Amino acid sequence: MKIALLQTSIDWENPLENRSHLSQKITGFMEDVDLIVLPEMFSSGFTMNPKAVAETMKGETISWLQHLAKAKNCAITGSLIIKEKGNFYNRLVFVFPDGKMQHYDKRHLFTLAGEDKIYTAGKEKLIVEYKGFKICPLVCYDLRFPVFARNVENYDVLLYVANWPKVRTNAWDILLKARAVENMCYTIGVNRVGVDGNNHEYIGHSQAIDFLGNYIIEPQETEGVFIVELDKKKLDETRNKLAFLDDKDEFKLSC
Repeated sequence: MKIALLQTSIDWENPLENRSHLSQKITGFMEDVDLIVLPEMFSSGFTMNPKAVAETMKGETISWLQHLAKAKNCAITGSLIIKEKGNFYNRLVFVFPDGKMQHYDKRHLFTLAGEDKIYTAGKEKLIVEYKGFKICPLVCYDLRFPVFARNVENYDVLLYVANWPKVRTNAWDILLKARAVENMCYTIGVNRVGVDGNNHEYIGHSQAIDFLGNYIIEPQETEGVFIVELDKKKLDETRNKLAFLDDKDEFKLSC
């Protein structure tokens, strides 16, 4: 499976401009891929002012994603702000090539920024089955909580979309590698670049790591599209040979 990591700047609280910018990026690369990954809150930046930019699941950005998925004949994923039944969610959507969708609401809300005071936390982990791979998509701060990400579903790919600031880049790099090794899975992190409306700087470090903790794509600091190809057969062979996941402890997670 080929995956495109789209590392980009994000115009503050401006969905129209961000859709236009991303459309140019997505239509600009010619290589065929199976999945395009966008950062967290790709349509607005990591804002605590959801009333300014929130949409519904039938809004313009969702329609735009469905149109792009069909036009490129690939899946697209990333998170945006959704309003539903009076609540705001930091919602990751996974849009299939035929326009159908699955979604995951960010479980761990970033208390340091007050995200937990404004958004509603999700409860359910999502496993997406696509192109013969089982994918577990998570969002930014989720990276710090290994129990929730724990590979009890035998997933193949752990995927994080983020707005992770420069000041904590070291933690981002360390934790992505840790999640790859402990879950014995491909792990991909897609972050943004640039400066947001709160003057926080981002240097990306989008990357792809294999199931043994080796870089397939080393951390990138420039705006761009970075393509990785995942090998399911190699993953399965290594898991069968080493069988580390067979020795995991058993316990129940209470959300």
